[in-house]
Amino acid sequence: MIRVHGGYANRMYRLDTDQGSFAVKELNLVDRRTTYHLEDVFRFEQAAFAAGIPMPEPISAGDQTLVHRWVEGNKLPEAPVSAAYAFEIGEILARIHALDVEWTDAEIEEPVARDWPELAERAKATGQPWADELASQVETFLAIAQFVDTCERPGPVVLTHRDIQPWNLLARGGRPVVLDWELSGLLDLSSELGSTALSIAKGPGFDDIKPAIFRSVLDGYVAAGGALPPSGPSWFVFMIGGWLGHTRWNILRCLDGVEASTGPELALSHESVRNGLRGLPDMFGRLPQLEALTQVRCGR
Repeated sequence: MIRVHGGYANRMYRLDTDQGSFAVKELNLVDRRTTYHLEDVFRFEQAAFAAGIPMPEPISAGDQTLVHRWVEGNKLPEAPVSAAYAFEIGEILARIHALDVEWTDAEIEEPVARDWPELAERAKATGQPWADELASQVETFLAIAQFVDTCERPGPVVLTHRDIQPWNLLARGGRPVVLDWELSGLLDLSSELGSTALSIAKGPGFDDIKPAIFRSVLDGYVAAGGALPPSGPSWFVFMIGGWLGHTRWNILRCLDGVEASTGPELALSHESVRNGLRGLPDMFGRLPQLEALTQVRCGR
């Protein structure tokens, strides 16, 4: 098997055989933030593939590995996608949400960690290159944690992919292919729409958001039979909360100072920490601007 570098949570390999090529994902079970629900996810993937969702064919799910048929395609650049691509993403979301799949594992949402002052002290004591930056943002990260804990989710809750981001998408013939389904589960609809639409409607950072691309996702969702939830901050709370948890997880990996045998390389964890320390406060400060994206489309 040939290692494919760049994964933010697990490790990926390509396996070429006389029966075709396969993507073999070695799951990080050592220091996962949440539990994988592999049996439910595999059943969900099979239903999505059978329904014609553009995705790699799911082959098998074991205790430590996931295997899919290898799919060739172009990685998305760090830039807003085309309106047609965004519209089709919206259609795909509506089709995913319409699937009738039993989900046995209801994930219990834990309170958001508030140990940012302690992490800043440990970062300084261990000489982390981003220690001063973390110390300067402690109060902001505590405010973000409070927002994530208290933000009202209006519903409905849907069974969905939960991580349709540029790094989990390919373009094949200019059309989307959805990768990496292992984080699938139940999620408030507004959070799924907001996270997905925002991620493909912008470039690096938040200075180049294209409202027309954001709205194209919603237009595609409605065109495929979906109904939009009320506008509000809940559209972005899952994205902010997920990024907050991902940043904290990578901080802990960096504080250990030893590259684990699974999961991302230590250098990639440092990069993820820097991205979170700079990007999260920026996103949190722009919440009113982001909410306006949903108000224009929903008329609320």
